[in-house]
Amino acid sequence: MSGVVVCKFDDLAPNSSSAFVVNGKRVAIIRIGDDVYAVSDTCSHADLSLSEGEVWAEDKTIECWRHGSRFDLLTGEPITLPATVPIPVFVASVVDGNVVVDVELDGAAKS
Repeated sequence: MSGVVVCKFDDLAPNSSSAFVVNGKRVAIIRIGDDVYAVSDTCSHADLSLSEGEVWAEDKTIECWRHGSRFDLLTGEPITLPATVPIPVFVASVVDGNVVVDVELDGAAKS
């Protein structure tokens, strides 16, 4: 897989989000169990950092700390208002204990 190593998997706290800049893009890396997700770190509603919000592990969503919009980590789709525009989702994986993200590929789940 192509991509950029952003951190060690073990450096991420379970059920949390951390902010990184990957190839000039603000990215929120979310760890849920043994899985990692990568989405834009910018809420589509108010240009705020999503990595500062709450991670809802059971729903695989992240909530913007300011206005409460929740976004699906698999598709980027907003689940609650006031956001109505999806956020970018990127391909993320764990390779040899490192979190690797490719911000050039759309990681949104296809239906």
